[in-house]
Amino acid sequence: MMSKVADIFPVTSWIREYNLGLARWDLVAGITLASFVLPESMAYASLAGLPGQYGIYCCIGGCFLFALLTQAKQVAVGPTSAISLMVGSTVALLSEGDHQRWIAIASLSALVVFALCLTAYLLKLSSLVSFISENILLGFKTGAALSIAVTQLPKLFGVEGGGRNFFERVENLFLHLPETDMTIFLFGVSALALLLLGNKFFPGRPVSLVVVALSILAVTFFKEPFSSLHLTGNIPEGLPTIGRPSLRFTDVDGILGLALGVFLMGYIETMAVARTFGEKNNYRVDPRQELLSLGAANLASAVVGGYPVSGGMSQSTVNDKAGARTPMALIICSITLCILLLFLTGWLQNLPEVILAVVVLDAITGLIKLKELKRLYTLSRSEFFIALLAIVGVLTFGILKGVLIAAIASIVYLIARTSSPVVSVLGRVPGTYQYSDIQRHPDNEEIPHCRIVRVESSILYFNQEYVHERVTDAANGVKDLRLLILDLSASPWVDVSASRMLIKLQMEQRARGVDVRIVNALSGVRELLRKQGMEESIGHISRRVSIDQLVKEYFDSNPFVADKSHN
Repeated sequence: MMSKVADIFPVTSWIREYNLGLARWDLVAGITLASFVLPESMAYASLAGLPGQYGIYCCIGGCFLFALLTQAKQVAVGPTSAISLMVGSTVALLSEGDHQRWIAIASLSALVVFALCLTAYLLKLSSLVSFISENILLGFKTGAALSIAVTQLPKLFGVEGGGRNFFERVENLFLHLPETDMTIFLFGVSALALLLLGNKFFPGRPVSLVVVALSILAVTFFKEPFSSLHLTGNIPEGLPTIGRPSLRFTDVDGILGLALGVFLMGYIETMAVARTFGEKNNYRVDPRQELLSLGAANLASAVVGGYPVSGGMSQSTVNDKAGARTPMALIICSITLCILLLFLTGWLQNLPEVILAVVVLDAITGLIKLKELKRLYTLSRSEFFIALLAIVGVLTFGILKGVLIAAIASIVYLIARTSSPVVSVLGRVPGTYQYSDIQRHPDNEEIPHCRIVRVESSILYFNQEYVHERVTDAANGVKDLRLLILDLSASPWVDVSASRMLIKLQMEQRARGVDVRIVNALSGVRELLRKQGMEESIGHISRRVSIDQLVKEYFDSNPFVADKSHN
């Protein structure tokens, strides 16, 4: 019973071993993390079209519950740039410009993400996200970074932004560049330079908090020179109110699509971060358990008025470098943010909006990985073009549709590859008893009156005809063929329809006087072929017999063929 509780609530395991030494590290890490996510979460909230405090609410609720359920020791959750942009762009349409409805829909989407996480956990669907490949994520992050940048650049130049997609926003920005407010621009560029230099020379430190503090002090004590700066304004003092979202699922047409996209992106990113720090710090993370922890984080965010959250690389890196030893660092971060909301909100009202844009621009620089794209291009052109499709899709149609387009293209590409698998003709490697592809190794020896074929894929209903044609063509290429060997070592699965095709193939070859043998079939394939009665016509399908043994046994038992092979 206790082990089952520990599986669901990992906190019950690590809290028993908690001591003062761990607490010291977690205390420093938690306070450092709070200092980092305070300006970052406010900036991301602006991307979602929400007041800055809602980003803080996300961290307060999300970090606390995530810490109780996660197996990851350094992963920190909160709003991320990509999810914030996805929420902002989608909720803008769903809310029809009503600000209160905007807030309610954003909060409701976090609740629906929780429901999706819980459903996926109960149905054990953690592996389904594997359909969103790393290459799609690479393209998605690049496209998202460019989309985010073009939404923030107008704030840096102090001009009006607008446009339905990336290209319209770029066009609009260039049209308004002559109207640039030089005070805002110089203030923002100076802050961005400080951020970039600070991150270079003081990595893992809350540099953004220092820049935010300096900008607030500058605006507070030198009001006249910076009078044209737009400020964030009043941030409500006190803790968020706990309660369910004011809207119901049935009140918002389109909420499921938004939540599904956020769920996929959030879970994939959370698992990527969790695996990264798990490998670095020598511990294992159960993907299914992280469905539960991410769902709990989104539930907590929803009930405090926040919007969807996920594990983020930037905040997790800060948490790790600051020395976090357990998820207690997240609880300390949550408590620290509560203290800031209770006593220090008066200072935050003088925070210039351009600083939030600068924080976002600095954060997204790590999303654009040109070296990885270049390397992908050299390794696989087809996979590179899928990543490129994700970039173009995100820029043209938005984050959610862009990712779905790339995912569908990736699945279509996979099906296309599987529907036309490689069917290799094997020959004996000179001087050995091993066999390999003759096309790749022309010096391999062909066995007279024998054709050995390897199907390098599962054989399924949609590729069975292709496999049948390729094997038949290979068999027809040998004069006076007596033995056809099918090497199924590279075929993990054969379905019922394909098994019937193999029986049909065997009957066709027998009518030509050719014996068919199957070698190296895996256990599941052997079992199915036996149930289909194939052993009755071709003999025992053994896991112990090699290709060379089969060739030798066949020709030893057929002297006429053996003699003829020496002629």
